[in-house]
Amino acid sequence: MNFKISKRVFYSALNTVSRAISSNSPLPALSGIKIEVNQDSIVLTGSDSDISIQTTLKGSDEEINLIVKETGSIVIEAKYILEIVRKIDADEIELEIVDGSLTKISGMSAEFRINGMRALDYPAIDFTRPGQQFEMDADVLLKVISQTTFATSDRETRPVLNGVNMKCSGKRLECVATDSYRLARKIVDLTSENNFNITIPAKSLNEVSKTIAQDSSVLIAVSDKKAQFWIGETVIQTRLIDGAYPETARLIPTEFAHELTVDSRDMLNAIDRASFIKNEGISIVKLSANSEEVVISSKSQEVGSSVENLNILTYEGNPLEISFSGKYVFEAIRVLSATTIKILFSGEMKPFVIRNTDDDSILQLVLPVRTYS
Repeated sequence: MNFKISKRVFYSALNTVSRAISSNSPLPALSGIKIEVNQDSIVLTGSDSDISIQTTLKGSDEEINLIVKETGSIVIEAKYILEIVRKIDADEIELEIVDGSLTKISGMSAEFRINGMRALDYPAIDFTRPGQQFEMDADVLLKVISQTTFATSDRETRPVLNGVNMKCSGKRLECVATDSYRLARKIVDLTSENNFNITIPAKSLNEVSKTIAQDSSVLIAVSDKKAQFWIGETVIQTRLIDGAYPETARLIPTEFAHELTVDSRDMLNAIDRASFIKNEGISIVKLSANSEEVVISSKSQEVGSSVENLNILTYEGNPLEISFSGKYVFEAIRVLSATTIKILFSGEMKPFVIRNTDDDSILQLVLPVRTYS
């Protein structure tokens, strides 16, 4: 193996695939990046067996400045090759296997020799594209990810809640995340018909969001075992979470007795100010509403209390008092990216819904907290 390539392009590609690599992988080979050199391209692969990222650098792209002198493949420890390539002060770098797995990396007057691993020791990863496919604009996919993944659970007790459930029937894609105390749902209209019900780990979706370019289109391919996101010459492949996702539709109220419309920034600021008062590390915020005023308050025997009148646009319904996690409601409102929001209440101890007044495709639901004061 012997090739020369643009340092900037090569380093960017290494960075992309390295995000799939775990620092404590049980397989030594998976701590490295697999480099496959063909006559007209270089394929880089990184994986932790749950998520795999592969990107192809094609010689036909003039930006890459690829010159292949000899084909071959090698696996090099990710942290070492990233550091070496980053530190070489040259526009182009050269990689060459000089003896067995010993690899020379050079540029300008700098030269490094590092022990690699045989590509044969790298696990075989099947990047075959599944049959069910659809395209989505990058900005739409970014919204899906940002508006749902935050509501997934980080506990291992119910693994299925660690991911976002994506259910498609016809051209309607419903994406749901919940940790049992809150729920986020985003609905997207697709251009092609599909039929699937899968749960993708939140961690994998967050890696996808780091790779997407804003003005691009993403091809998504799914099967009952894996999901792939094709972004240009890069594919991110993730395993799915096994198990039946809970039926969440019945949790969402359909009738409401109280309706509050408020400026989202005012609500966020009021919750933020009230949330510094915590009970056992948790900020519980109380909302008291009637036709005259809406009050946001919090109190703790150890810290003290706060009370703030909220500027409201409209309030409909009888007087209401409800307590909730300040963190959950703050995060739910923030991801809506709305100027004004509507909060719909069914009762004092029933889940309530938060909506963007200008976007019906996104819904946030939060469970109230019982207080005894």
